[in-house]
Amino acid sequence: MAADWMTPLPVRRVVRASDSTLATTAWPATLAPVAYVLERGLDLGPATVLVGENGTGKSTLVEAIAIAYGLSPEGGSTGAMHSTRRTESDLAGHLSLVRGAGASRWGYFLRAETMHGLFSYLQDTLHEDFHRFSHGEAFLAMITSRRFDGDGFFVLDEPESGLSFTGQLTLLGALSSMLAAGRTQVLLATHSPVLASLPGARLLELDEDGIHERAWAALPVVDHYRRFLDSPERYLRHLVD
Repeated sequence: MAADWMTPLPVRRVVRASDSTLATTAWPATLAPVAYVLERGLDLGPATVLVGENGTGKSTLVEAIAIAYGLSPEGGSTGAMHSTRRTESDLAGHLSLVRGAGASRWGYFLRAETMHGLFSYLQDTLHEDFHRFSHGEAFLAMITSRRFDGDGFFVLDEPESGLSFTGQLTLLGALSSMLAAGRTQVLLATHSPVLASLPGARLLELDEDGIHERAWAALPVVDHYRRFLDSPERYLRHLVD
């Protein structure tokens, strides 16, 4: 069954908060994609995928949106108190989320760099041992658990970390099934051309000029992977030289 695109979404739009005092010269507003969101806002569809080079602001944005929604910056469900060391920016306090009327308030945030701490928290509080798996196996076990079964806002930051090619395909299939089943909304930041091919997703490229909607085939990451696989020696020659 195809996703109902008219179903109320947990987050329809991200805008600058009316009481925001963040200066344009202060980080992270100095990142062009962040400045874009603060100035113009950002519409989110049932599935939105952010791509771009390291340092363009993908993780900063998805982290801030997740926090503004009520999710822990280190991962977990809505209202989770899991926290080790505060490293997140203050951007969440300068954002306001336009929510869909009647939409689910549930959500979950998974980010590659804090998975170990989240798994330790779940083991201590819920006695669930994800540490018995490899990193990639644990991630897939989490995605296919009851936490990701049903309505809600699911935010994933670079989930391809630790996943093989087949693991990425498994994740892609799981996300596609979630979206097709009903009122699920996905926000994903990735470097993977595999995950960027999520059916029906709105693809946004982040760069030094802001945010640009792209077709999958027009994404630089897709072009680079395609050319590298076609002729790796052309890239390797430059690296060696």
